[in-house]
Amino acid sequence: MAWVLKMDDAAIESGLVHDFDSSLSGIGQELGAGAYSMSDVLALPIFKQEDANLPPDDESKNPPFQYVLCASTSPAIKLHDETLTYLNQGQSYEIRMLDNRKMGELPELNNKTVKSIVRVVFHDRRLQYMEHQQLEGWRWNRPGDRLLDIDIPMSVGIIDPRTNPSQLNAAEFLWDLTKRASVFVQVHCISTEFTPRKHGGEKGVPFRIQIDTFKPNENGEYTDHLHSASCQIKVFKPKGADRKQKTDREKMEKRTAQEKEKYQPSFETTILSECSPWPDNAYVTNSPAATPVFTSTATHNTYTVPDSNSSSPNHQGDVIVHSAMEQLSPTASIQEAQQWLHKNRFATYTRLFSNFSGTCLFPGCL
Repeated sequence: MAWVLKMDDAAIESGLVHDFDSSLSGIGQELGAGAYSMSDVLALPIFKQEDANLPPDDESKNPPFQYVLCASTSPAIKLHDETLTYLNQGQSYEIRMLDNRKMGELPELNNKTVKSIVRVVFHDRRLQYMEHQQLEGWRWNRPGDRLLDIDIPMSVGIIDPRTNPSQLNAAEFLWDLTKRASVFVQVHCISTEFTPRKHGGEKGVPFRIQIDTFKPNENGEYTDHLHSASCQIKVFKPKGADRKQKTDREKMEKRTAQEKEKYQPSFETTILSECSPWPDNAYVTNSPAATPVFTSTATHNTYTVPDSNSSSPNHQGDVIVHSAMEQLSPTASIQEAQQWLHKNRFATYTRLFSNFSGTCLFPGCL
């Protein structure tokens, strides 16, 4: 009897194997090599269960604000790389300021104005560490010029735009969240001005346009950070950006369809991506003009740029005093010592004495 049971078990097992093989045998006949589709796989119940656990798209976190630069992105940028936008020196470009808040989000901002600070800064980390020296060198080569300006007649919906002569790369303005707002900016520095060798715009260093937005605190001061976003740009001499864009487009047209798949398409506008707020430390020039320039028609007798307007992550908030430039004080900081060297035509020694304070530059210390 035991032998009969074993035979039955073996028969059952053999039948199961045969049935399983039969069920698989039809797969190759029904689905040819070209009929395989990933969508069929993703339609399996196991993937549907995982999708059910994901939050719906409308529940994803969207930024409360969005800034759109009205300039085309380059078509020669690979997928998953940050976009790159070419600008012409001195040309006015629109940046649309959009309020993307959902119903009930940040209700304290309803019927309020916010302040935004727009900056042009270095993209490369190496140049960020040398930002103060680089921008000071630019200022000495082009006295009276600014790196960034707001084109007020072209701008729409912005209030009280201001620039400060001690911050050549930044400007600020207020805007009403209930109204359409667009600020037109002009970048006056070109990418090749900060390269050791001048090979043309395409070899120049990239910049970033960054916008930081603040809401008023209980005292009415715009110091509470709300949102920041930036994008990568390169700046060319007039009409150079158009030529560079055309060159990139022609290069892409010569690539095969398979190669083109590795690159992202060119978009008519550039959406600034969310980023960390620009640090509180300041790039402040030693311009003799100690008072800000008010570009709005309103009259303001007292205005000081707060520390939150500063523009360098690598210079720890030292405001350089102009009086220290004539005669270096023994108590001068490293930053002030660097500025004294620039002012007194010792710029070639700034790297050598990059870690020297005023005390160390005196003969007794050397």
